[in-house]
Amino acid sequence: MTRLDNTKYYNRFALGYENERHKRYHRFLDESELAAAEPYCRGRRVLEVGCGTGLVLEPLSRIASKAVGIDISPGMLAKARERGLEVHEACATSLPFPDASFDCVVSFKVLAHVEAIQAALAECTRVLAPGGHLVLEFYNRHSLRHVVKIVKPAQKVAAGTTDDHVYTRFDTLADIRGYLPGTVRIIETVGIRCLAPTYHLFNLPIVGKVTDRVERMVQRTPIGRFGGFLIVVARKD
Repeated sequence: MTRLDNTKYYNRFALGYENERHKRYHRFLDESELAAAEPYCRGRRVLEVGCGTGLVLEPLSRIASKAVGIDISPGMLAKARERGLEVHEACATSLPFPDASFDCVVSFKVLAHVEAIQAALAECTRVLAPGGHLVLEFYNRHSLRHVVKIVKPAQKVAAGTTDDHVYTRFDTLADIRGYLPGTVRIIETVGIRCLAPTYHLFNLPIVGKVTDRVERMVQRTPIGRFGGFLIVVARKD
């Protein structure tokens, strides 16, 4: 299948991106990401790399001293600006900010789609102040979600567009350590969607509540290392 460039893909995705965000599965993802980031963002200068329509940046802006987002998609950014957020059109590999501009840099559901991952992480580290934190989400190769991705048919995200049209990478924790610059060290990992083989379980009336509760319980346990989404928190020396 011919890939789209990321800007074109996410501009198409932006049209219906929030259509199902009210469902339990997406609330679970957003709330889990916010819970991982909140201790490092409260009262700090925060940058979200790949902010999309601002669904995570908006609540972060309420606890941070300053919250800024960047994204490559004008379509996504238009919706973020409707929320009154400070956002800029920019690429993860070339952030338009001076060195040490932020105390925390977060990124969710984005870095797996960036081919030049080491360049992106170098930029995230460059704009981070000493003692600051990176809160970064990757797709985990050691997960049920990766197995499902291999065997399932492509999922429609917009008219004439599926999730196979965008570059996607699944990493191990060892891979992630290798991508990070030597000036940062991982201090915490959080696994999201560790046990559920399909997201549909979350949206079932009774099973969904149980799935949600159990998944939240295991995020910071050893089982979390098998989360389909693996968040690493790294501190800059």
